[in-house]
Amino acid sequence: MKKILVTGALGQIGSELITKLQKEYGENNVLATDIRKPQQAQNGPFAILDVTDGKKMHEVAKEFGADTIMHMAALLSAKAEENPLLAWNLNMGGLVNALEVARELNLQFFTPSSIGAFGPSTPKNNTPQDTLQRPTTMYGVNKVSGELLCDYYFHKFGIDTRGVRFPGLISNVAQPGGGTTDYAVDIYYKAIEEGKYTSFIAKDTYMDMMYMPDALQAIVDLMEADPAKLIHRNAFNVTAMSFEPEEIAASIRKHIPNFQLTYDVDPVRQAIAESWPDSIDPSAAVEEWGFKATYDLDMMTADMLEQLKKKLKAS
Repeated sequence: MKKILVTGALGQIGSELITKLQKEYGENNVLATDIRKPQQAQNGPFAILDVTDGKKMHEVAKEFGADTIMHMAALLSAKAEENPLLAWNLNMGGLVNALEVARELNLQFFTPSSIGAFGPSTPKNNTPQDTLQRPTTMYGVNKVSGELLCDYYFHKFGIDTRGVRFPGLISNVAQPGGGTTDYAVDIYYKAIEEGKYTSFIAKDTYMDMMYMPDALQAIVDLMEADPAKLIHRNAFNVTAMSFEPEEIAASIRKHIPNFQLTYDVDPVRQAIAESWPDSIDPSAAVEEWGFKATYDLDMMTADMLEQLKKKLKAS
């Protein structure tokens, strides 16, 4: 990777991925794009881009001289259930356009999949890399379709497509963006601001999670990996930890002893969470490109609270 175009650059992952890539490859070698203008001044080049406009995407990529597309633009799980047709048109239409640009300009390609690609009939514990995928959400249907489509473009056209299945991603930079795992971000804000949190996910609901620094490093490591060693290419299982709400609350209490956790379960997001695995097996990623996560729950909690206190100017 030398010149990278990123779609959805103002989103949950994209906003931090841009900074990571600029540090790795140089500020002017990363073109951030999104459908809206950034609220604050951005380092490096930026372009307005609607990913449903394939012609415009081609023009922007060609003019920039991109050799890589990282396609991050998507409507997340809970938002996708609210408007499934919009989700299909945005998530799949944007992906096809990005893949077509990669084919036309012979670019390396990355897009993330998700544990949402699994479903209630998938093995719940230590979910294998290759297993039954019958999701019951539009977001999940999009992600399975995307995995297959990226594989198709690799086998049919020889496009160097790569991807991971991200678990819930926890960030101290980006605000929650409409995902089912958002409680694991919001809980830290509320712990600092109010000393309590009401979870929309029920007690004993386990989901895989990863701290954003590990997620960003995984993207770079996969994209820099020797292609000859990649068997799966699109949709490697990656994870760092699996926990339920009481466990993240216990981790927070090591720093905020009086923190209180209560519940007001959202049936829509709870149903989505229950359709996902409790834990997944990342061994294929470990074996094929050396995936490794650094942060466990307590390490993540300590860093989240430290960073958010600075951000929120709390003591």
